Amino acid sequence: MEADMKTIQILDHIRFNESAPHSEPLHVDATGRALLFALRPGQVVREHNAPHSPVNVVVLQGHGYFAGGDQIETLLGPNALMVIAPGENHSIRAADEDLVFLIILHGAPDYA
Repeated sequence: MEADMKTIQILDHIRFNESAPHSEPLHVDATGRALLFALRPGQVVREHNAPHSPVNVVVLQGHGYFAGGDQIETLLGPNALMVIAPGENHSIRAADEDLVFLIILHGAPDYA
């Protein structure tokens, strides 16, 4: 078996957009995706879902409000892990500081 290990310095890829949340794909292949999100204070990732994958969220910097299907917001900060079930609606809102988090999903349905 060939070695396919890949390393990425996650924090080197943080980019903010002043008008909307920024999402940076760090890795995408047929088996999964790793996406880095950066939100300015008050920015919101509107409610949506990932129908075929759990959504694994790791907060890297700052604090934000994470809501699942029950729409109850939970304040999470650095080093917190949240796992959202496949198909569960969820939304994210940055608190009063920059928020940076990593999302890891299984599979990439549109990957060619």
